[in-house]
Amino acid sequence: MKTEIERALAITPASSAWERTIDITTTGARTGRRRRIEVWFYRADGRIYLSTTPAKRGWYANIVKNPAFTFHLKHGVRADLAAIGTPVRDAGEREAVFTSIIADLNQPANPAGIPQPVRPLAEWLAGSPLVRVDFVGGTE
Repeated sequence: MKTEIERALAITPASSAWERTIDITTTGARTGRRRRIEVWFYRADGRIYLSTTPAKRGWYANIVKNPAFTFHLKHGVRADLAAIGTPVRDAGEREAVFTSIIADLNQPANPAGIPQPVRPLAEWLAGSPLVRVDFVGGTE
């Protein structure tokens, strides 16, 4: 039987923006201070990822420098999960994950409410941060 945490992490293309919204607490790349912000997470090929539309993001720089962070579930279940973020630099993995994210966001009945169509794959590949999330000690 799936735990509440596993259910919260098992988002699908039918998941709402509310279900995808989490907070993360990272350690500042320059300041060393803890910083909590709200982001969306995505699921592709059974893995959890953090990304945004093309732009530079402070949270990404923080994870590159300090990979340990906290993944805060806050809808349906509240949990603070210790995580390690790994920047995805492999071109094949980036293309596969962004293709999945774009297909998810471009579905006709997009429950997340994202304006469509989202930016093309080439723009995501060129300018979007992508971090694979691994949970320390599992998600139980």
